[in-house]
Amino acid sequence: MIRSMTAYATAERATDGGTLACELRAVNHRFLELGLRLPEELRVLEPVLRERIAARIARGKLDFSLRLRSPEGEGAVRVNQDLIKQLAAVALELDAHFPQLRAEFVDLLQYPGVLQSRAVDAEALQAHALALLDALLDQFVAAREREGEKLAQAIGERVDALSARAAEVRELIPLIRAGQRLKLETRLADLAHPADPGRVEQELVLGLQKLDVDEELDRLDSHIKEIRRVLKQTEPVGRRLDFLLQEFNREANTLGSKSVDVRTTNIAVELKVLIDQIREQVQNIE
Repeated sequence: MIRSMTAYATAERATDGGTLACELRAVNHRFLELGLRLPEELRVLEPVLRERIAARIARGKLDFSLRLRSPEGEGAVRVNQDLIKQLAAVALELDAHFPQLRAEFVDLLQYPGVLQSRAVDAEALQAHALALLDALLDQFVAAREREGEKLAQAIGERVDALSARAAEVRELIPLIRAGQRLKLETRLADLAHPADPGRVEQELVLGLQKLDVDEELDRLDSHIKEIRRVLKQTEPVGRRLDFLLQEFNREANTLGSKSVDVRTTNIAVELKVLIDQIREQVQNIE
């Protein structure tokens, strides 16, 4: 299934250590570029997170953030009230002997044991984070697939238009060849001296060979079949489509360069416009 490279997803999960909240957003990129923002408690998971994301996503510039919010009514740290009371009693005792002695608030907080971190089960928190990532990736990939379905439909419509334009050229080629023959014969009839029939036929054959686009049309048909096949594949196909569009463009350029009729010239221009429109869509495909 075709997937878009642009998508956004967010998810949350409540744990004993707090609420885990994560989000993943992506824009177009030739390769996979992943940026992570993690809380210190989960920094150890970075290699595993990168591996899991890369296993589900092939291309795009991704930004992943994971946050840990403290449980309602609790802070990330708490003050050791018993120790504060002991320090206050010592301060009162010392004040009688050292009246000028003043304790700064910041210095008090730095005293060992005054601030205590909230106890968190690291292994349980990591397991919750990985489970949350899996759920987030499911949501993210589903969003990419929904957008990819729209892209595939738009590309398919333009591929159908390419096929129709190529069919028009096939219908016009016999008429153009007959017209070129008639034009040459008319010019020769105006000559004062009749030309050698064998020489005339040779020049006509050479001229028609320069106008022969059967191979280009055959290759266009082959590319059209291939792009339709690729659009039905399940793995990432963006790079494959990029390559096919280069081949499409090459054949369209050749058709234009060989054209001696305004009708085929216009069709060649239409082909290039359609190819450019498809390229804009493909730039969004994983």
